[in-house]
Amino acid sequence: MTDDTVDAENIVPVARVLIAEDSLVIRRLLRRQLEEHGYEVIEAVDGEDALRGVTEHEPDVVLLDVEMPKLNGHGVLTAMQLDKNLAAIPVVFITARATTEDVVEGLRLGAHDYLRKPFEPAELVARVSAAARVKRLQDALRRTNLELEAVSRTDVLTGLPNRRHLIEHLSLESGVARRHDIPFSLLIVDVDHFKKINDRFGHDTGDRVLEAIAHRMADAMRAEDMIGRWGGEEFLVIAPATGFDDAASLGERIRACVADGSIAAGDGTRIMVTVSVGCASGVTTTDAMLHQADAALYDAKEGGRNRVVSVEVVGHDDDPAAHRSVS
Repeated sequence: MTDDTVDAENIVPVARVLIAEDSLVIRRLLRRQLEEHGYEVIEAVDGEDALRGVTEHEPDVVLLDVEMPKLNGHGVLTAMQLDKNLAAIPVVFITARATTEDVVEGLRLGAHDYLRKPFEPAELVARVSAAARVKRLQDALRRTNLELEAVSRTDVLTGLPNRRHLIEHLSLESGVARRHDIPFSLLIVDVDHFKKINDRFGHDTGDRVLEAIAHRMADAMRAEDMIGRWGGEEFLVIAPATGFDDAASLGERIRACVADGSIAAGDGTRIMVTVSVGCASGVTTTDAMLHQADAALYDAKEGGRNRVVSVEVVGHDDDPAAHRSVS
């Protein structure tokens, strides 16, 4: 093999293109032209085959003949637009009768471009390349938006969900609980004497303590539970479909896992850290649950810290707690 010989097996495809065309001759011609420019090609022989192909392979571009058996190009495009996973794939119609009315109808349905038969190879590649570029930009924008959305819902220090995310999830769980009359639980976890840690060892050590506690508590959660940073040195746990006894057990597990082992300060000093937990269980509003959990946390602090106070909320409004337990 000479230096200027191309190893076809090692060519990275520019993009994946699905060709939906009932003419074998035209399909072969399109395939050859695109593969010569590095495109990966998938073929479909009619409209129904095209829909199966885009669903299975999710190509970057679809070259779609307008007139096909079983389902024409406009029908395929309409079906794609109804599927959120397929709607963003650029469609380039290929047709021998592209009148103004044809073009307008295709664009109205969501087509990216038109290619008239007979076509020049250079025009084919240029139009497919433009469509593929649009798809790459759309994909990059979608990834960026997802990353920004994740960042907006994540606490930077601990990597846990932040208050915004917790509030939205809490509203959802409260609605589910009231709709199905199934209790859920809230636990507010507060680091004991956190100000003293900051004052003595500095805020860097305080941050290290919060990170370590967050990881320990996250490991103590069930798969269905959500824990996040509520603010400052407070964390919130949302436990769906969880009654009083199970919530109290979860609170004790959290308290024990934090107290089990010291955390290193910046100067190497080992710090013993504890938390107090206020737990509320019931079928009621988010405001009522938060109020009761916060009151239980206050009682845990007043009772000496490093303990769990659990409250069972009665009724579907702001009724006072009917049952209280301290551990």
